[in-house]
Amino acid sequence: MHQKYLEEAVNITVDNIKEGGRPFGAVIVKDGKIIAKAVNTMLYDQDPTAHAEMSAIRKAGKTLQSVDLSGCIVYASGEPCPMCQAAMYMAGIREAYFVFSNEDGAPYNLSTAVIAEEMKRNPDDRTGFTFKEVSKEDKGQYVDLYALWDSQ
Repeated sequence: MHQKYLEEAVNITVDNIKEGGRPFGAVIVKDGKIIAKAVNTMLYDQDPTAHAEMSAIRKAGKTLQSVDLSGCIVYASGEPCPMCQAAMYMAGIREAYFVFSNEDGAPYNLSTAVIAEEMKRNPDDRTGFTFKEVSKEDKGQYVDLYALWDSQ
């Protein structure tokens, strides 16, 4: 059953490569039906978030008219990066299958393994990355967005 969806992810990826795109495609399935598919359009869109999985998640949300994609399965040509994995998790997707691993992509500079390792580290310990909350004193000068949202 998984094979046909993985083949579809690979097939749309082949077409994307032929059109000058990056070698990544994703298909999202719910209840045995393809509800979204997308390819990596980072270069075309000049958007570093335009990964196949991210675009497919956006399309699936519109198809289902919900941000809750529980019960959906992602099939990807390549191992989803940490950003895409986080998006899947936030959307309620708990199942994903892929064909080519980070190890397979490493010789072509198509691995996100280094990023995955960095994301495991405490934000203060990440290489070349600053991630800081403003002080409690400075926070008082801003509108409390969470309280504002809660009051709506």
